Amino acid sequence: MQLDLAFFTDYLSASVRLAVPLAFAALGGLLSERSGVLNIGLEGMLLTGAFVSAAATFYSGSGWWGTVAAFLAGGLVGLLHAYLSVTLRVDQLVSGLAINLSAAGLTAFGSRLIFTTETTQNLAGLPAIAFPGFSQIPVLGPVLFNQNGLVYLLLLLIPVLTYGLFRTGWGLTLRAVGEYPRAADTAGIPVAIVRYLCVVLSGGLAALGGAYLVLVHVRFFTEGMSAGKGFIALAALIFGKWHPVYTVLACVLFGATEALQLRVQALNLNIPYQVLTLLPYLIALLALVGLAGKSTPPAALGVPYVKEGGED
Repeated sequence: MQLDLAFFTDYLSASVRLAVPLAFAALGGLLSERSGVLNIGLEGMLLTGAFVSAAATFYSGSGWWGTVAAFLAGGLVGLLHAYLSVTLRVDQLVSGLAINLSAAGLTAFGSRLIFTTETTQNLAGLPAIAFPGFSQIPVLGPVLFNQNGLVYLLLLLIPVLTYGLFRTGWGLTLRAVGEYPRAADTAGIPVAIVRYLCVVLSGGLAALGGAYLVLVHVRFFTEGMSAGKGFIALAALIFGKWHPVYTVLACVLFGATEALQLRVQALNLNIPYQVLTLLPYLIALLALVGLAGKSTPPAALGVPYVKEGGED
C-alpha cells in the first residue's frame, strides 16, 4: 500500500511537472486569442524562453535572472507578432509559423555559439520552496506545496485570470475586443492597444514555460527542446474552451498522458517506444476531433480589425 501511494505521488508530481510548460503557453495563448489574435507562434515563444533563460542563467549564475530574461524575450517576440498581425495585418497563421521557424533556427545558432563542446551547461536552476506543514500532507503535499516559484506563480495566475476575465471591466474590455471589435471601437476602446498588450503578455507567459523546461525540468538547453509543446498547448486551449481553469486542466491531462507513457516505457513492455511517444499527440488529436463543432472560439479570432474608412 505504501509503495502504491509513493508511486501515485511520484506519478502526480511528474504529471504536474510536465503540465507546467504547457499551462504557461496555453494561458499566454488564451490572452492573445481572447483579444482576437491567433497565436500559432506559441511554440517559437516557448523555445525562445528556453534558450534565453539558459543563456542568461549561464552568464549570470542566477535562475531568477534567467526567468526574467526569458519573460522579456518572450514579450519581444510577442511584440513582433503583434506588429505583424495588428499593424501590418499579415495573415496571423503565417506570422505565427514564421516565428516558430525563426525561433528554431536562431536558438539553434545561438546554442552552438554559447554552449560549445568545451562548455558544460551547469545551470543554477530554480530551487523548490516548501510550505512548512503543508508539504508534509500525503500525496498533495509534495505535488502542490514543495514546488518552485514558477509553479506557485502558475497556481496564482489561474484564479487571477479567471476573475479578471469574467468579473472585471478589464476582462469585459478584452473579451469585447475579441468578439466585437467594431462595437468596442465605437465605445472608445483602443482595439489595437488592447491586442498589442495581450499578445506581448502572451509571448512572456509562453516564454516562462520555456524557462521552466530549462531551469526546473532538465537544467540545460538543447536544440528544439520545445518538441511540439506549443502546439499541444494550443490543443489544450481549444479543449479548455478558452477558459483559464479548463485550459489548465486540459494541460494536466496531457501532462499525465506523457508521464504515463514514460512509465510504461520503464516497464519494458513489448510496445514500440515510437507508439508510446506518439501517445500525448494522439490524445490531443482525439480531443480536438471530439470537440469539432462544440468549442466556439472568439468571434473575431484571426480577423484583422480595420476601422471604417480604412484608418488605423
